[in-house]
Amino acid sequence: MINIEQMALILDALPDPALILSKSGRYVAVFGGKDGRYYHDGSGLVGLYLADVLNPDKTNYFLGIIEQALASRALLIEEYELSNKDVKGLPDAGPDQPIWFEGRIQALDFLVNDEPVVLWVASNISQRHELELQLRQLSDTDQLTGLYNRRRLERDLTVQFDTFQRHRTPTSILILDLDHLKSINDQLGHHAGDKIIIAVAETCRTQFRKTDSAYRFGGDEFVIALPGVEQSQAVKFAEYLCDCFYSALQQHAVNGLFATVSIGVASIEALDTSYEDTLKRADAALYQAKRNGKNRVISNTA
Repeated sequence: MINIEQMALILDALPDPALILSKSGRYVAVFGGKDGRYYHDGSGLVGLYLADVLNPDKTNYFLGIIEQALASRALLIEEYELSNKDVKGLPDAGPDQPIWFEGRIQALDFLVNDEPVVLWVASNISQRHELELQLRQLSDTDQLTGLYNRRRLERDLTVQFDTFQRHRTPTSILILDLDHLKSINDQLGHHAGDKIIIAVAETCRTQFRKTDSAYRFGGDEFVIALPGVEQSQAVKFAEYLCDCFYSALQQHAVNGLFATVSIGVASIEALDTSYEDTLKRADAALYQAKRNGKNRVISNTA
């Protein structure tokens, strides 16, 4: 049989911190989690309340999880982040980067000071979380340009279309196509063409707001999503971009041969049944720009 002293040693040796938290957010007990590479020392938390340690948003989040665990009596599993901005007065000891946790929360069948309590085991999953982010980024990113790919485009435009339907928040879409790229590939090789495609991507990155996104749609075709931008504004931005592309791609000219960019513009409208309707209008405008002489912007409405 394990005696009380041995049980205390076992609890203290738990690799992950195990906390007993009351319904009001009081730290009743803290066990384990002594490795400073992964956790801050939690021994000083006992007797404090979540509100003493965390900012209001994080406090309310944890109290909500505790309430849910007590009501359901079922094991809850939650992933969450804790960083310096969340925690009041962090000590110098322990990790200084944001930590991602997987919390396993279970209601306990006894009271402490007449309050229901839960067991909250917090496992550091920061490395796993970072790997998941990297894998997600790889699955969403075009290898050559570092821009988002078509898969990510479909997901993002679905969100933008839903936002328009609910709140009428505008989103404009630009479709770009490189002019003369086939001639460049035929005369100078695909390596030269790849440099031009990369130059287009770099120009997009330098001219965008944080909310704008660019996607490589095909070989030499790109899509730009402009959330919160009306079509008239999008046309002005597209014309500005067209000039930026012209200047950037002239630097890759060989024997007077260089690429330009044609752009089609459309915005999500009330008659659209999906973002694909908007893309089709932008695509039609793009090909009109190509027919009208290339290196220009054409917009299209429903």
